[in-house]
Amino acid sequence: MGQAIDDAQCGEESLAAKALKGFAGRGVLEVVDDFDGDTYRAVYTVRFAGVVYVLHAFQKKSKKGIATPRHEIDLVKSRLKRAEEHYRMNYVKGISS
Repeated sequence: MGQAIDDAQCGEESLAAKALKGFAGRGVLEVVDDFDGDTYRAVYTVRFAGVVYVLHAFQKKSKKGIATPRHEIDLVKSRLKRAEEHYRMNYVKGISS
């Protein structure tokens, strides 16, 4: 997972990264990894020029298919909104607080 995020910071997209369903395009990506019988996911965004925001990392516990649980998607959406606000306040010229 760390390698995929490092790739994103260098302007590359890891072969392990895939678009997270429910988000238009390839601006929100996820990396899935298995360790010791458990599955883990990291979700990050590359929507903002020059910045990578890691939005969420969690252990997938659901035994019902491979879909990301609704509460995890809601958390990602909330954090994406906060990342956008942070980006506008800190990286976009001409905006004052």
